[in-house]
Amino acid sequence: MRLREFRRAVAEEFGDRGPALPADLVLGALGGRTADEALAAGVDAGAVWLALCEAGDVPPARRHGVGLAEPPRR
Repeated sequence: MRLREFRRAVAEEFGDRGPALPADLVLGALGGRTADEALAAGVDAGAVWLALCEAGDVPPARRHGVGLAEPPRR
């Protein structure tokens, strides 16, 4: 997962809370860091996304493939 895909996925899944969660929510799965801190430290965006999903009770069916841009229409 790329960083822009992570940001898109957070916005789509968490809506109005999306901008604040990565900066404010401390995640035990990321060593007591926020998502933004973990990303800045080089943690893979996909791992950060999954930790955020776990903390936010996102159903497993919505954890994979989100954040990807839709393929161009032909």
